[in-house]
Amino acid sequence: MFRGLQLFVLALLTWGAAAQSQSIKAADRYLFVWVGDPAKTGNDFLVVVDADPASPTYGKLVTGIGTDQKSSKAHHSEYEMPASGMLFANDHDANRTLIMDLRNPRQPRQAGAFTSLGGYSMPHSFVRLPNGNVLATFQYPDHGGHMAMGGKTGGLVEIDDSGKMVRSASNADPAFADEGLLPYGLAVLPKIDRVIVTNSPMRDDFLLTSNTYQLFRLSDLKLLGTHRLDPGPRLNGHISPEEPRIGADGVAYVHTLSCGVQRVTGMEGPAPKAKLVYQYPGSWCGVPTIVGQYMVQSVPDIHGFIVLDITDGDRPVEVSRLVMGSDFAPHWTAWDPKSRRLAVTPEKPGQRMYLLKLDEKSGALTIDEAFRGPDGQAGFSFAKQSWPHGWTGEGAPHGAVFSR
Repeated sequence: MFRGLQLFVLALLTWGAAAQSQSIKAADRYLFVWVGDPAKTGNDFLVVVDADPASPTYGKLVTGIGTDQKSSKAHHSEYEMPASGMLFANDHDANRTLIMDLRNPRQPRQAGAFTSLGGYSMPHSFVRLPNGNVLATFQYPDHGGHMAMGGKTGGLVEIDDSGKMVRSASNADPAFADEGLLPYGLAVLPKIDRVIVTNSPMRDDFLLTSNTYQLFRLSDLKLLGTHRLDPGPRLNGHISPEEPRIGADGVAYVHTLSCGVQRVTGMEGPAPKAKLVYQYPGSWCGVPTIVGQYMVQSVPDIHGFIVLDITDGDRPVEVSRLVMGSDFAPHWTAWDPKSRRLAVTPEKPGQRMYLLKLDEKSGALTIDEAFRGPDGQAGFSFAKQSWPHGWTGEGAPHGAVFSR
């Protein structure tokens, strides 16, 4: 009998260990989504969604947390989860960036915040440096609130995980004194000691005349030069350059608001060159992602996404497109190298976020039908509902980042 009791206890322990292992496995991947209240009565918040395809609660809400920032324009977060687990996400129009501690995905918390730094305001995009700090683009000089903002230039600021400034640099260039040089997106290239920065306004000032990119030396943030983009045959493929992405060939691919793809080469030398290599239909194109040989672009004109094969960077070829629906307004894209899926969020409040599968042989995009929210439909809805932090309303999602 004693032997039988031993076997029973051992079985319980084995079952418990297996259950714990399965629980850990089920919580292997999370998706953190930065959300605002479009009515601007509630506060910005962050939701955590189960993004593990092997989990029985795949696509379901895990938890969420409200912040102390009243919603003005919840906007960009980092595109990839940093090793430290401290994620930067901003409310652009409030000129305030929140630092979210996501080291324990099931217990997120707001760890800090900052506003203007180094004499600059209105940060837009964030990238991690090899030393673990963030390098951010700031659109304007620090002269007060957004609507009162003046100036034609901004700067770059390096920031540590506590929100403290490490160093800063102006992007002003006397050779372009009459133009708006408002830093928008950036990418770092440590191997050649460079940072590429695009200039594009978040409001209407200088919108149609913004057509430049700048190169800085990464080691000391010295501005090396300001350069124009290629207008292309439609004469508008250079308007308002936004997010640069580095391809497998080591060069920069910059999408423009006018739906152009600019390929920037020669960044290590004194005479870089930008060439318009592709232009999508329509205008107001959103955030791109490069996965291997493919560039995935959100294209509002088709209410979906277009995939280019950029194996030959000078001659990209469209290999697929995915139309999501006549009212869907695509914007953000972010890739998860572990689950091999793409998170896409909408521009319009209340719409659904989806995970997409990319066939890495053909470039075909499909909706992951297994990723279903609490309502049982494909995708995750931000329609009016009660959120975990105690607020009820419609959400306006923007940045979406996978856990490491």
